Amino acid sequence: MKFAICNETFGTRSFADTFSTIRKLGYTGIEIAPFTFLPHEEPFDVRKVSAQSLVETRALAEENGLEIVGLHWLLAKTEGFYLTSPDPTVRRHTGEYLRALAEVCADLGGKIMVLGSPKQRNLLPGVSYEDAEAYAVEVLHACLGTCKQYGVTLALEPLGSTEGDFLLTAESAIRLAKMVDSPYCKLHLDVKAMSSEPKPIPDIIRASREWAVHFHANDPNLLGPGMGDVDFHPIFAALKETHYDGWISVEVFKYEPSPDEIGRRSIEYMRKIEAEV
Repeated sequence: MKFAICNETFGTRSFADTFSTIRKLGYTGIEIAPFTFLPHEEPFDVRKVSAQSLVETRALAEENGLEIVGLHWLLAKTEGFYLTSPDPTVRRHTGEYLRALAEVCADLGGKIMVLGSPKQRNLLPGVSYEDAEAYAVEVLHACLGTCKQYGVTLALEPLGSTEGDFLLTAESAIRLAKMVDSPYCKLHLDVKAMSSEPKPIPDIIRASREWAVHFHANDPNLLGPGMGDVDFHPIFAALKETHYDGWISVEVFKYEPSPDEIGRRSIEYMRKIEAEV
């Protein structure tokens, strides 16, 4: 199994410090939240990140023996973008922005873009779920040519009902991916999110075997794997059973006792579970 961790875990620490720490903890992959390039700028726009910064970041990862997995939190801290907006101008701008993100992802050497961002996809007043799906398909079609050009896969991320009302289950995300009908639009699975579904997590993984291209390891308590009540034995067993060969990336939303401690405990736990299953 390949273990990565999300860089925003380490706050505003420099990329040099973050990457060095991640490698020392034993990870071989790093997943990047775009806004961390300009952490104090809001609204954030990835098109303001210089080409030189991207070159330096990729080189820094390579120097530390890390692979940049890709991007997540794609629309976080941005303004004016929305996946399911009834406004065609907003949809057009969102598609253009996703194209820019795909180019940045490729410049960094990444292959995956995780599309979560619930605040930019929840149902707006007067928009039905079916309309929202149609709007989302339009936006995604606008960026997938660029994804294909650079070999970047857009991974749809289901999120639980506490975070929104659109794409709440793996099944609904697969439905949308089928509507998009592109090999560059697949599925991302997240343990915290799957914990909110009525179906057991291992069953979700098995049912999604043809679609899942990326995986977040965490716990409903917002900390890392092994730091809450979720037992990862059946989860890792299902990943192995389905021959999942993508990254398992730690994503947390609480940063205590410390990012370093969370990173250390998470990878130690995952290695233990991997050995046992």
